[in-house]
Amino acid sequence: MATPIKRIEKDFLLKVLYDEQIPIMYLKNRTEHIFKVVKPVKTEIIFKPDRPVSGLKARKKIDLIFDYRGQVITFNAEVSNVRDDQITAVPPEFLYKNLDRSFSRVQTPADLQLQFTYSGDRYSLTYPKAAAYETGETGNLVQSINPQNLTGLVDQMAAWIKGYANGYKLVIFKDVKPSSTEEHLVAETGKSLFLPSSMNTFPLTDPYPKGRLVTEDIFKRYLESTGVDPSYIDEACARFIKAKLDSGIFSDLWVPVLFQEYVIGYIHVWINKEGKLPFDFAVIDTLYQFAAILANSLKLNGYFESGKLRNESYEGKVADISASGLLFTYPNSALAASLLPNLELKMKLITPRRTVTANAQIVRRYKDNTSGYFGVRFLDMSPEDMRFMFEFIYGKPFTETDIAFLAGQV
Repeated sequence: MATPIKRIEKDFLLKVLYDEQIPIMYLKNRTEHIFKVVKPVKTEIIFKPDRPVSGLKARKKIDLIFDYRGQVITFNAEVSNVRDDQITAVPPEFLYKNLDRSFSRVQTPADLQLQFTYSGDRYSLTYPKAAAYETGETGNLVQSINPQNLTGLVDQMAAWIKGYANGYKLVIFKDVKPSSTEEHLVAETGKSLFLPSSMNTFPLTDPYPKGRLVTEDIFKRYLESTGVDPSYIDEACARFIKAKLDSGIFSDLWVPVLFQEYVIGYIHVWINKEGKLPFDFAVIDTLYQFAAILANSLKLNGYFESGKLRNESYEGKVADISASGLLFTYPNSALAASLLPNLELKMKLITPRRTVTANAQIVRRYKDNTSGYFGVRFLDMSPEDMRFMFEFIYGKPFTETDIAFLAGQV
């Protein structure tokens, strides 16, 4: 992940840009410009480009990149003045290192168009939507379960659960809506509510890379969102857990059943008798597999068919692009709301000379008042297409030297 550089290190790097006359690269319209800092950086930063840069004017933001002793650094600067052979800008608030992309991003060439479609079937359903999208994994359970036999699947799941829990409940949000605190948490977050022991507290951290658990911090933020005074958050959390213990529950787990971005229900298991070990991560992992198979079984049995969408092609506006990914925008809408992190798309990049197709995965998203912004990473672009896109974007041949300079520190 791109990491902001702390102030002391940032000030040092801005100083060495001038002291050591380190070249700074600016890519515009497939042309590489090299800037150098001509005065020590104080209230402004003044660049001298190696050639005139057309189209630069005050208030325009430019993305710059340089290499300091093998570490690729990027920053954004807002131009305040362009005069003769010098460009004056506001000193950057942040510099970034440890880039989470493989190549430098540049402004989009004017003759590039983007079309995208969903990868696989998509649905518009009335179930609660999770804040993030995770593809369910069936693991090795799928080998022993027939996903088309919904009744048999539920029976197998119940038999497995009996070995680890005293009770369980399967709920689908079709005729019922979330009502309890636990149901709201699972439905709104798409994560598991996991209380290993009612004599302790919720997990303080989440060991899963994509985040599967309602941590203590998430639980407290939820309480605050419901109107609990911040000064009473700790007390309210403790009361919630004590109520579990008072009701005879020693270990408690609520696992969401996820179908695409929808939380269609949950599997609730609990221990209320002595003699069973508390739930651990292995139990969570297995229940996630059952939940994924259950969601797939419901799909195979036509459970979501009425909400199936026609997979049309949509046009996005590319904000910036690199040889390994791009940032595109789409107007705020139901479609934009469905474009969640981890979702895979099929993309068509149309240029005057060639049309490139590739699968891509959304890695981040944010929005403003009018549009959603979606950062995607290309997954399987062919070497020939990657070479073409590199030369189309950067306006020069694909060389090992360029890779060394432009490659981020992933």
